[in-house]
Amino acid sequence: MHLLLLLLEPLLKIAVVIGGLMTAAAYLVLVERWMAAWMQDRLGPNRVGIPLTKIRLFGLGQPIADGVKFLCKAEFTQEHVDKALFLLAPLIMFITAMAAFAVVPFGSVIPPDIFPASWGIKEPIRLMVAPGLDVGIIYMFALGSIAVYGVVLGGWASNNKYSFLGGLRSSAQLVSYELPLGLGIVGVLLASGSLRLDAIIGEQARTGVWNILTQPLGFLVFCVASFAEAARLPFDLPEAEQELVGGYHTEYLGIKLMMYLVAEFLHMVTAAFLLVILFLGGWHLWGLTGAGEVVTWPIALLRVIVLLAKVMGMILFFMLCRWSWPRFRYDQLMDIAWKVMIPLGLVNLIVVATCNEFGMPLARWMGVSAEWAMMAAGWFALLASWLVVSLLDPTAGGNRPRHLRPAEAIPADWEAQS
Repeated sequence: MHLLLLLLEPLLKIAVVIGGLMTAAAYLVLVERWMAAWMQDRLGPNRVGIPLTKIRLFGLGQPIADGVKFLCKAEFTQEHVDKALFLLAPLIMFITAMAAFAVVPFGSVIPPDIFPASWGIKEPIRLMVAPGLDVGIIYMFALGSIAVYGVVLGGWASNNKYSFLGGLRSSAQLVSYELPLGLGIVGVLLASGSLRLDAIIGEQARTGVWNILTQPLGFLVFCVASFAEAARLPFDLPEAEQELVGGYHTEYLGIKLMMYLVAEFLHMVTAAFLLVILFLGGWHLWGLTGAGEVVTWPIALLRVIVLLAKVMGMILFFMLCRWSWPRFRYDQLMDIAWKVMIPLGLVNLIVVATCNEFGMPLARWMGVSAEWAMMAAGWFALLASWLVVSLLDPTAGGNRPRHLRPAEAIPADWEAQS
């Protein structure tokens, strides 16, 4: 019986995670369409309900209709594409997006006392597909790096100039923003002393101080880089229809296109989970969820609800930004990565490393706790960095048109050129 449970536990976790993620991706698309309609003062999907009836269900049948549409589309592969790579590219994107959730905790633990004694479960069950993986962050970054190959292969195998150029600029964006993404997270790893996501949550719960309070600059860098890695507005250059027709997946349709679109949406969900786990305390909430490993089943359930509520809040923030901000130009997008986010990430890393090394003596000298000293240093670094960036180049992020003098606007030899 015990061996059977050991085999069933990971299989059940995998089934629940895959089913939950696919369902969440479908209905979060519906939520985003509702939010877009609300912000643009129009009606969103509100009619599709139960087929062959007049029951509308507030449009909750729309994701099912969209899924059936993808399934019923003709599977056509063009003659001019490299068929093997053309089929492999969306599979890489989809598999890596799903596999990243193997190390994501969806709560803390399930206490063993809720199961029948005959089952022989004596240890708490951790709400992770792969619990105890000591290199969880590295695992997620490795899968994120592999996902770039799906973009490059999709553009290359399509044998289409629009797709090829879209794949090039998309891969350049993803590779560039992996650097500030890593720098934003290194400070959290230094503070927690672990690469495990559940241990990072546990450290925040133990101290009662979330990392966003001590490392606001790291949160800012990681959040901006997450938008770019997930290709969300204002960083959605990989599929900017106005410039690239459709981006690296121009030639895709049917199930293959659906795998690309679901993978991109799951990247946003992954980014929301990481932001909540690394900076917003994960399942911890002051006065409600406690901080210990041993919990009762109401506390275990409450931790799951708190974590998912925070993640949903971050996803709504992603959606709000999409329908609020204009798209960056490509040169602005790359300048933000190399000239702004990477230096700010290095500043945050230096501040955190200095506080870890000299924070305790300084806190004792100031007569405050180490957490308060860390918070003071973190917010000072954020304000100072914002001031320096604003003074050095106040127009770096502007979309204002450039006003040229008449001599610059019209070349002297314009008649000869025409």
